[in-house]
Amino acid sequence: MNKYDSLSRIQSDIDSGDIDCVGLVNHYLSNIQKHKNLNALTAVYEEEALAVAQKIQEKIASGTAGRLAGMVFTIKDVYCHEGHGLQCGSKILEGFDSQFTATCVQRLLDEDAILIGRNNCDEFAMGSSNENSAFGPAINAAGENRVPGGSSGGSAVAVQADMCLVSIGSDTGGSVRQPAAYCGIVGFKPNYGRVSRHGLSAYASSFDCVGILAHSVEDTALTLEIMSGADDYDTTVSHADVPSYSQHLGWEGKAKVACFDNTLSHEGLDEEVISATSGVFDKLQQLGHSLDHLAFDYLDYVLPTYYILTTAEASSNLSRYDGVRYGYRSENGHDLESMYKKSRSEGFGDEVKKRILLGTYVLSEGFYDAYFTKAQKVRRLIRDETKKIFETHDFIVLPTAPTTAFELNSHNRDPLEMYLEDIFTVQASLAGLPAISLPNGKDKNGMPIGIQVIANTFEEEKLLSFSKYLHEQVLSK
Repeated sequence: MNKYDSLSRIQSDIDSGDIDCVGLVNHYLSNIQKHKNLNALTAVYEEEALAVAQKIQEKIASGTAGRLAGMVFTIKDVYCHEGHGLQCGSKILEGFDSQFTATCVQRLLDEDAILIGRNNCDEFAMGSSNENSAFGPAINAAGENRVPGGSSGGSAVAVQADMCLVSIGSDTGGSVRQPAAYCGIVGFKPNYGRVSRHGLSAYASSFDCVGILAHSVEDTALTLEIMSGADDYDTTVSHADVPSYSQHLGWEGKAKVACFDNTLSHEGLDEEVISATSGVFDKLQQLGHSLDHLAFDYLDYVLPTYYILTTAEASSNLSRYDGVRYGYRSENGHDLESMYKKSRSEGFGDEVKKRILLGTYVLSEGFYDAYFTKAQKVRRLIRDETKKIFETHDFIVLPTAPTTAFELNSHNRDPLEMYLEDIFTVQASLAGLPAISLPNGKDKNGMPIGIQVIANTFEEEKLLSFSKYLHEQVLSK
């Protein structure tokens, strides 16, 4: 069976009788087994997916199938799915089964998408390489011994290696966009509040977004359209009407694009990433779009602001994992206090413990105002300065990541080196804005390069239509 890169092709072949849903699921199951060494999935729902596929095929025959019939998808190991395991890539949730299904997952299932498995990820979505997982690292299919990015690394690899058509990841500071860049696929983060977070295990609640990894902008738009909208279980989700993203992907006119000179001159930026990004700028200008080179004065503050705030929120959110109510409980505790301490110290990995400690420190008495309060003020400044750009421009375009996928264990000695991989993605997260990563060629070693586009508040429709145009008229030429 051929590799499918869009739902429309799948549905066309189903309608013509060339394939059926059961055969399609078997195709993906075969690829999952074939690429088992990539460690992209922590659970495969083989029997369940085949049974669901048979029912959906019958619905297709009777003309009652949903809009996503034929879409086989996976979910990152941070989403609840009733009756199925949930570990967030951590030992601390060992043996835990979800009691309900996340809203975004349920909405896809209701439209007859087929869930085939659960993806590996950095523990509690904390990481940029998928090396911080209790299940071991996921591996980039584009290069031996290369990371896929993180934290949604397993999700990106599953799409990259044709183990599913679409995967639902989560994006806190770039955790969908960065692995999409490393794996040569599309990675989309909606505006904060566009999609309900009910059923998404919290890392940093004021940053976390449901994200989409796919081969095409069209599938991204349709998936977003179905997942979005009000939800009684999430008070932070937007109640605004959801546009028909999939029906409005035609871009017309000329865009006003902003780029930052201090990104292309950043000392950590790879020369081949600079060349690929500059090439996009040149082509945009050749096509008649305006490009303004600006200086974003807060670039050096985005990472410290992000990590102060997210570690503080993580410290609070992860306090619920205590070994008492569910998940891992240490057998070495001799009283209640030691059971708490040993369960958490044994159940959490090093990176998660590091971030909990950092977060607890910045929230502690005497340091709260010096760090947390100040970081909140800087976050507002970053948002305001970013929003000001959109008063005169349609989009901000910049690299998704400063480098291509690096080798396993190559960044473990220097945490700062790892954190710098997020330097271009956290701006959109701090401002709560929609952003997308698109494939932008490869480096000399064949490793994918990504380019990122950021839009103004709740302008996903505009972002997606321009991204489709960019992908077809600029990046694929």
